Amino acid sequence: MTLSFQFMYGQTLLKAFSSTCAVLMLSGCVLAPGSFIDPEDNAPELENQLKFYTISPETIAENQLTRPQQPALVENKQFEQQRLSYDYRVGRGDVLNITVWDHPELTIPAGSMRSPQDAGNWVHNDGSIFYPYIGKLKVEGLKVTEIRDLLAERLAKYIEKPQIDVTVAGFRSQRIYVTGEVQKPGVIPVTNVPTSLIEAINASGGLTEAANWEQVTLLRNGEEQKFSLRKLYQQGDTEQNILLQRNDVVHIARSDDNKVFVLGEVRQPKSYAMGRSGMSLAEALAEAGGLFEQTADASGVFVIRQAAKDSGRLADVYQLNAKNATALIMAEQFQLQQRDIIYVTAAPVARWNRVISQLLPSITGLYSIGRFQSDLK
Repeated sequence: MTLSFQFMYGQTLLKAFSSTCAVLMLSGCVLAPGSFIDPEDNAPELENQLKFYTISPETIAENQLTRPQQPALVENKQFEQQRLSYDYRVGRGDVLNITVWDHPELTIPAGSMRSPQDAGNWVHNDGSIFYPYIGKLKVEGLKVTEIRDLLAERLAKYIEKPQIDVTVAGFRSQRIYVTGEVQKPGVIPVTNVPTSLIEAINASGGLTEAANWEQVTLLRNGEEQKFSLRKLYQQGDTEQNILLQRNDVVHIARSDDNKVFVLGEVRQPKSYAMGRSGMSLAEALAEAGGLFEQTADASGVFVIRQAAKDSGRLADVYQLNAKNATALIMAEQFQLQQRDIIYVTAAPVARWNRVISQLLPSITGLYSIGRFQSDLK
């Protein structure tokens, strides 16, 4: 199954899910009246598949549902140590500039018509260079200081106390690849100056408007690492910035999946992009134009969230009673996550269990797609 087919398949199921939700929500509007969620009214499959919470200050605090506060900036000592100890190692294709002081015959002049790269010593495909008096010299994998000492040792047989300087005139052997939602995706050469994750993104022109700050993937030696630029830029989490190595692939995902679904008795039911700063429940409801006062049951504002993989559940369901004046404060504090489903019911809350029983197969399909695509990445 190709990735393009998987994407088209996922999009088709998402459209089917949205259509199913619309039909089921219309049917949910004519359910019998009631006032509260009745535990005895739960469908049997809901007890194992879902867990219900009431959105309250205690629930928000216990489950850390608010927007993370910016922590005090802490120096990333490991990062700084790696930066200080960084040293470039020469590879095949690099061009070395070798100067032997007081011996111009051993130094290739650059001249006005040739750049230092054109006039230097090219590292051949076997990892060696050719140098007068010495002949073939293996330099691949060595630091410039090690090459300098090696040249001085070999030339000492012909020149008394040779003074040698070695620099890299052309960095051509090692690359970092930046793909996805940056202004200039492409290749960044590895040089004698260490390159961090942020520096690589900036060198690629920065992020596009469609970039997902939460989905930065680093592929190194066949293993993936995930990073969040939001935590780095907005919360000062320096652990999200690392030094890159040769052949690293940095991919910035699109924000297509970084959205929430607002459905039910709101003025504009549809999906909404969360944006770089995230989105609270209050912001999502405001984006949707607010509740329909004539038909919405204000005590039945629900957030359906995919449960953790190891929880054994399908989803967690959070209920907000918007009839309470303090609900607006809690809605502003409640931070949404990617792919959350916000549903405002027209049916009294006691009948919500039956509505969600009908929605359960569609929710199962939606979250199964998400986990399937996540496993493929």
